Amino acid sequence: MEKITAKSTVVSMNDELSAAGNGLAGNDDVLRGVLSGCGDCIKILDLNGRLQFMSEGGKRVMEVEDFGKLKGCPWPDFWAGAGNTEAKRAIEVASAGGIHRFKGSASTAKGNPRHWDVQVSPIFGKDGKPSHLLSISRDITDEWRAVSAMKEAIERQGLLTGELQHRIKNTLAMVHAIARQTMRGDSVDAAREAFEARLTTLGHAHDILTQSSWASAPIKAVVEGALAPHRSGRARIHASGEEFQLLPNQALALSVAVHELATNATKYGSLSEQGKVEISWSSELVDDQPVFRFLWNESGGPKVTEPAPGKKGFGSRLIERMLAQDFSGKVNIHYRRDGVVCELIAPLSALKAREQLSESVSFAE
Repeated sequence: MEKITAKSTVVSMNDELSAAGNGLAGNDDVLRGVLSGCGDCIKILDLNGRLQFMSEGGKRVMEVEDFGKLKGCPWPDFWAGAGNTEAKRAIEVASAGGIHRFKGSASTAKGNPRHWDVQVSPIFGKDGKPSHLLSISRDITDEWRAVSAMKEAIERQGLLTGELQHRIKNTLAMVHAIARQTMRGDSVDAAREAFEARLTTLGHAHDILTQSSWASAPIKAVVEGALAPHRSGRARIHASGEEFQLLPNQALALSVAVHELATNATKYGSLSEQGKVEISWSSELVDDQPVFRFLWNESGGPKVTEPAPGKKGFGSRLIERMLAQDFSGKVNIHYRRDGVVCELIAPLSALKAREQLSESVSFAE
């Protein structure tokens, strides 16, 4: 606790005023000018912490129109939260001859919130003991808000970093699974080609998500991006549906699933000959519950035969497991004679958000 002495302080102040100019020491007009011109809130309290005086500059900054209504009020009562505790502590310290400084929140007389840097020190009487307390409060609201803003930015950055790490881990896990399955049983050249195509599809989905800071992705853009490498320009692929916003993991899963379906259709299915693919998605009621339905429907291709039990390829397993997990739904792949049909049914609530347009969106190859 810092101690000060009354006599040395007064002598020092008078000497400095005298040196600055004749007639300044002991001049009441000088004191009034200082108190009026100072932008800080200067107050005098009694030893019990009750307001006795407030400077003109203090009244302005505290938006006080009638100090008479405040005179005699306990000064700590103006402070909120921890500031109230600090104000009481300041009175205790200053009454004992020390100086206490703190920062806290207190509203003006008109109720406007402010943040203050406060110092409370003793005013000594002729006997050398504290007779009153001097409180000087400086408005640091703008500065405090700029510290607060930085703190929020740091906390927000921490959350974003954690979320990014989580997404990177998920993506790397997906890449690892793709690599492990792609390299199994194929020639090196074929495996490399398939692996690069799958990574490219993931890259397109990442680009779409980046545009929204990984908040969500429109389903149309996700599906269209995955189909782009498989278009032949002969209008054999058509897709339509309501516009939905997908969660990041859903966007990645759907992108990979559409790519796998299109790749298989190009190699073995309807797109290998003169067939077509109809893709649709919508919201429906199933057993009075709103659901999201995504349908891939091939037709006009070569005769389809269902794989023998346990012989499903990586693409089929990826589609069934990934879509079901990330959409919290169920995936069924049907090997019909005239083409493969893949259907996803999921709770509508599993999607991030839905923007229903006046007309459905559609695009063709």
